[in-house]
Amino acid sequence: MWTNSRTAGASLRILNLLHHCSAQTGWRRGTDGRHRWLCRRMSSSGPPWRLLFFGSDQFAVESLKLLTSSWTSSEGLVESLEVVTLSGNVPVKKFAQENQLPLHSWPPDNVDGRFDVGVVVSFGCLLHETLINKFPHGILNVHPSLLPRWRGPAPIFHTIMHGDTVTGVTIMQIRPHRFDVGPIVNQELYQVPEKCTADELGAALATKGAHLLIDTLTTLSERLAHKRKQSRTGETFAPKICTSMSWIVWEEQTCDNIDCLYRAIGCRIPLRTMWMGETIKLLDFVGKCHITLSDQRRRPAPGSISYQKESNTLAVCCQDGWVGFKTVLLKKRLTAADFYNGYLHYTAERLFVSRKRGTEAQQIRENSTL
Repeated sequence: MWTNSRTAGASLRILNLLHHCSAQTGWRRGTDGRHRWLCRRMSSSGPPWRLLFFGSDQFAVESLKLLTSSWTSSEGLVESLEVVTLSGNVPVKKFAQENQLPLHSWPPDNVDGRFDVGVVVSFGCLLHETLINKFPHGILNVHPSLLPRWRGPAPIFHTIMHGDTVTGVTIMQIRPHRFDVGPIVNQELYQVPEKCTADELGAALATKGAHLLIDTLTTLSERLAHKRKQSRTGETFAPKICTSMSWIVWEEQTCDNIDCLYRAIGCRIPLRTMWMGETIKLLDFVGKCHITLSDQRRRPAPGSISYQKESNTLAVCCQDGWVGFKTVLLKKRLTAADFYNGYLHYTAERLFVSRKRGTEAQQIRENSTL
């Protein structure tokens, strides 16, 4: 076919471009859902980014949702997106499969030269230094606290348990060998709503963290240039929630302490106490109770039980007042009225007893059941 010199030159430039692209190419899905084969650079100094996402639970899914939306849109922030997750049917794996995201098992292989940035959200595994160094811009972590406060696997639970009124989200760079110690790239405060549960706070911070991640990736090079080391002041650790935390010590804990404990872990682990040598699980917490006693001069012992017929509530005396529960679990689930009529009414033992801490081996056995 005959062509003039201008057409021939253009054709040659296209052939050269295709040859140049043949070494580094990748799939990208467009807004119509189709995959397109695109030329790209060996690495990028700015968006669009080639991302490898590490995550497991529902908290991580919120960040993955926004990244997926950016990948399938024309925003130009995400060029490619692949996912590393743990074994089992975890929420991140399910979301990746539903949205046709390439999946890698842990630990991933075939990473060299394929990604610009890693993103870790609620993953739970330490990343080896060799893996971290394969990402030109490092690996970012979305952490639901104002680091260095509440480093560790359960920051949201400890935020509620300790009555914090302010928390936030931190975007930091992953460092090897230790969790949550890397430099801070971005950070945003969040006012903890009054009477908020751990689940409610987790949902709010998951959304806030996802948006902060997108903001960070949009201006990543600039933010990395201004990253800062974590302060040594205010460091606290948030260990995994376990059954041993659920035992109430009536002599030591206030009404507010018990309220915070219930809102932190009550949806997963029932609060516990002892009665006549049996474990009692305390359910359906109603908060502080105002009790009028016949003898106002006599201070009830911590753990004392008062059945409130009008509200069908078991009120229990703690360090500075009374707290109420609507339901207990003994051998079976019982309303306050059932427990009073079936048990308390026939005995003089109307005192819940704080369980003494068991041996380390006992606590390990107890916590292993979670």
